Amino acid sequence: MKKSSIIGMIIIAIAIGVIISTYADSSTYGSFADAQESQKELHVVGTLDTTKAMIYNPQEDANYFSFYLKDNKGKDCKVIFTGSKPQDFERSESIVLTGQMQEGNFYASKILMKCPSKYTKDKIEVTEVKATS
Repeated sequence: MKKSSIIGMIIIAIAIGVIISTYADSSTYGSFADAQESQKELHVVGTLDTTKAMIYNPQEDANYFSFYLKDNKGKDCKVIFTGSKPQDFERSESIVLTGQMQEGNFYASKILMKCPSKYTKDKIEVTEVKATS
């Protein structure tokens, strides 16, 4: 075989290896029920359940934050995050968690928030001006 053929086969083998490793590491979106069934890392999208307690006390443990999230299918679950509480967490419109279910709780490794826009549509007032003649 020619050297160029061998080099081409090596490049193709490396490309296939990169594609397979990327596919194996990618996680999918799901619900808490999906996370309960799977042992893989999963993305769960939901909203903060403000009726239940949020626990974050930086004086005791700055790397423990827990809260309750309601996923898109309506199921509530306690979320434990080993990190500090994100700024303006309570104001977020939706939350995307990356993690996995353990012992009935969802252990998040990452939290992404969709915060409300500071640019809101203002109501336009129309006032009638009477012309004087």
